[in-house]
Amino acid sequence: MLALSRKEGDSIIIGDNIEIFIISISGEKVKIGINAPKDISIYRKEIYEQVMKENKSSVLEIDIKDIKDLFKK
Repeated sequence: MLALSRKEGDSIIIGDNIEIFIISISGEKVKIGINAPKDISIYRKEIYEQVMKENKSSVLEIDIKDIKDLFKK
């Protein structure tokens, strides 16, 4: 992991096409802006983890019998 110190108004470049801006700092909160291509998904970590959990549980709910029945039709 790379740890950087940035001030309000500074930015960080990732690769050739992602820029992270430090918009403001207030107490313990940092407001950031992310400029990235539209084909790159950006999620808050807690939302991303929730989506992954939902996806995993939906796959586990599939009954193999249901899949076999699809091929009988």
